[in-house]
Amino acid sequence: MTATQTTGTTPRHILFDLDGTLVDSVRITCAIIDAMLAARGIAFRADPAVARAMDAVGGEAMIAAVMGPHCRDPKQEIAEFRARHAVVATPYDLAFPGVRDALAALAAAGVGMAICSNKPQHLCEKILADLDIARHFAAIVGARAELPRKPAPDGARLALAALAADPAATLYVGDSPVDVATARAAGLPLVLVDWGYGFADARLAAPDARVLHSLVQLLD
Repeated sequence: MTATQTTGTTPRHILFDLDGTLVDSVRITCAIIDAMLAARGIAFRADPAVARAMDAVGGEAMIAAVMGPHCRDPKQEIAEFRARHAVVATPYDLAFPGVRDALAALAAAGVGMAICSNKPQHLCEKILADLDIARHFAAIVGARAELPRKPAPDGARLALAALAADPAATLYVGDSPVDVATARAAGLPLVLVDWGYGFADARLAAPDARVLHSLVQLLD
């Protein structure tokens, strides 16, 4: 089954989740938390498996889980984490394999694309700019004070409006149960990436969803 058959109409727009879908952000998450702890003389190392499991939740819950008993105040810890993230270098290979070429090919094919993420807006913009892929997205919708977080559909609807997109001809590509719920709330056909952090649980939540082994498959 192709993406066209999944929606019943030719998809002309795509909304992408960011962390765990397009970029392997856990690499940065763990490096920043390790640096925070090292600055306090703590040898504890962040567990990437915990970071991946908490990625879709994010925020204070994520930082508390990954820092474990060394988390003093989740609100203060996430503030320090985000301040460090804003200035830390983004590895140029942070995008998952094949993502760069697939995004360029989709853009060349005239597919309108947007980001819909729970990562803070300024960090979404930084990562995409650092990786030189921001130019492929007509809209970048990250977490903002006035915007309910996913799985609320508000961010997806904002991205749809920016694209002037028909929901019936717009795919939502993600990797987690949060993405499953977001797509359903916004009335969007769902596609899951099998390399994503939350893929196993997302697959259980949406067993009929289209599954990608590579973003190139979106060109079908």
